Amino acid sequence: MQTQINELPYKQHQSYSSANPDWLIHPESYKAGIYRGEHDHEIVMTNGLISRTWRIKPNAATVAFHNLMTDETIIRGVKPEAILRISGEDVAVGGLVGQPDYAYLRPEWVDGLTSDPTAFQCTGFETDLTKERFPWKKNHVSANRPWPAPGVSLVFHYESAAEITSGLSVSVHYELYDGIPLLSKWLQVHNNGSSCVKLESFTSELLAVVEWESPVESPDRWEYPNLHVESDYSFQGMAQKKANRTTHWVPDPDYKTQINYDCLTPALLESRPPIGPNVELEPGETFDTFRTFVLVHDSTDRERKGLAQRKMYRTNAPWIEENPIFMHVRSMDPAVIREAIDQCAEVGFEMVILSFGSGLNMEEEDPAYIAALKELADYAHGKGIAIGGYSLLASRSISPEHDIVNPDGAYYVHSPCLESRWGQAYFRKLQSFFERTGFDILEHDGSYPGDICDSTDHPGHHGRHDSQWKQWKRISGFYQWCRGQGIYLNVPDWYFLSGSNKAGMGYREVNFALPRDRQVLLSRQNIYDGTWEKAPSMGWMFVPLTEYHGGGPESTLEPLSEHLDTYDAHLMNNFTAGVQASYRGFRLYDTEETKQVVRKWVDFYKQYRGILESDLIHVRRPSGRDVDCMLHVNPMQKHKGMAFVYNPLDKEIEQTLELPLYYTGISTRAMIREQEGELREYELDRNYRVQVQLSIAPKSMTWFVIEGSVGG
Repeated sequence: MQTQINELPYKQHQSYSSANPDWLIHPESYKAGIYRGEHDHEIVMTNGLISRTWRIKPNAATVAFHNLMTDETIIRGVKPEAILRISGEDVAVGGLVGQPDYAYLRPEWVDGLTSDPTAFQCTGFETDLTKERFPWKKNHVSANRPWPAPGVSLVFHYESAAEITSGLSVSVHYELYDGIPLLSKWLQVHNNGSSCVKLESFTSELLAVVEWESPVESPDRWEYPNLHVESDYSFQGMAQKKANRTTHWVPDPDYKTQINYDCLTPALLESRPPIGPNVELEPGETFDTFRTFVLVHDSTDRERKGLAQRKMYRTNAPWIEENPIFMHVRSMDPAVIREAIDQCAEVGFEMVILSFGSGLNMEEEDPAYIAALKELADYAHGKGIAIGGYSLLASRSISPEHDIVNPDGAYYVHSPCLESRWGQAYFRKLQSFFERTGFDILEHDGSYPGDICDSTDHPGHHGRHDSQWKQWKRISGFYQWCRGQGIYLNVPDWYFLSGSNKAGMGYREVNFALPRDRQVLLSRQNIYDGTWEKAPSMGWMFVPLTEYHGGGPESTLEPLSEHLDTYDAHLMNNFTAGVQASYRGFRLYDTEETKQVVRKWVDFYKQYRGILESDLIHVRRPSGRDVDCMLHVNPMQKHKGMAFVYNPLDKEIEQTLELPLYYTGISTRAMIREQEGELREYELDRNYRVQVQLSIAPKSMTWFVIEGSVGG
């Protein structure tokens, strides 16, 4: 191994200063690489934003992890690189022992650390470029982003001579990406022996992180270190915090000198499944864990942290930027569907989804049924329209034989087990449906919410402790297949890193049964609040063209021509935010005037699509009492910013509004025009802000297009 290290290029410890380009604006300056460290036995991964260092003798272990952007150390101690639980015992993978104090880690202590003889020992390493997690078939609405995300990979190989782990070897994978302080990690466990081995559980990332706070008494709520950590093993939530199942901040039993009297400071990061996987590895088999992503923040500012998180998804799930304009059709009548396709093509919509309540059955295998749908798909494709439909998975009962068996109940009260015979057949039928019909979209309601199943009769899992893992593998594998086929995925759950395109923006369905005028402002609040962690393309909204949730005529837009002001406001809300909505009904327009309103906003969106699908800066939240404002920014485009200001009142508003332009990449002077007016030059103040004068008519909106000036 030492020869391999000596062949790596050498790079001195980097320092980051305010003179360095901001990686959120100029990411191209930060390329990931793998280097030999200052010590003979050290390997360093760095991209100029973060660096992680391993000592490989007497065993491989992380001995430094730096936030170069803030010049701070992230860890205060050395831990194993992973832990496997086999036959009721925890076995370390790598790591070094003997650190005298876990409050901090001095470089000279590392020389005296020793290897735990019971741990897996490092036998070698490999370096390479990043590799795609699964195929991604691009289409005409796909962003021009590289896949896989550019960067470097490092793999450490471990073996053990202990009897309990006889025949097992472990590969620990790391990837570091260009232009973002993001690192991912996962394990591969190989059974090279002659007998079956049960992997009961694992911890794939273990970091003794510097604590964020040090109270003497234990608070009711702890503040965690300033890292964003998540994995692709996520479910049961349209927000990442709810869906995060693997990130655990726990007390560190080795940290004896902490300030907290009860030694409960959550300063140990563990990435592990909540239960299981309890998988059996037969001889010759390999088990892959989920992937953990660690994003290192350089600020506590909410907007900046949100921008970093959204960039993480654009980097490692670039399909989230696919943002087609779609309609939900509530009918299976071919004539109604064809008319909806025709209308979509006429006004510039790009997709038709046969909605919940339409009667579409993707589980039907009758050849005549499939042939009729293929004919509709061919018709849609001939018009340049993608077509797909809705299928309900969870939140329904199949039968006692196939449903989740759990004394605590399923998340949705009733739900099938994905590894029952019914569940396995369901996914086979869906795959066959797409292959035979040529459909392009799956709207998958319920998805898999993480239910645990106690059944011992289902063919796809043995019992409780492997049920969650096996069901997640079933559905995530299907979504990855869809991604490779170019099938668009609307999934009301956090499966983005497993291939899905879009989840709910955060709307409350029954709010669209409220009177029409209240829906408009609530929708803008939903978008404003939902885009802190989501890019605009990651969340859908809703427009009830027909009655929804029993709201009655006061809440619906049909007849469209009679409620054109509200229809216009919904279109304005969604298209100016770069957010697509489910326009649910039987038609998009009923008169020529209605058609022209829809076309106006589609044309507007397509004219400015690049900037409208870019990040949102949250300037002023909708309150119903004053103007509200959202600002799109993208330093890589001609239109570097686009601000939308809304007047919800029944009177004209005249005032001055301050726009924060830092993330447009403009530093001194900006050229700004209101709507399609003349460009005017604005001088940015020392906080990269400009002031614009507003004069907005009642219940209306204006916008400002922002470009850089020469030398700006």
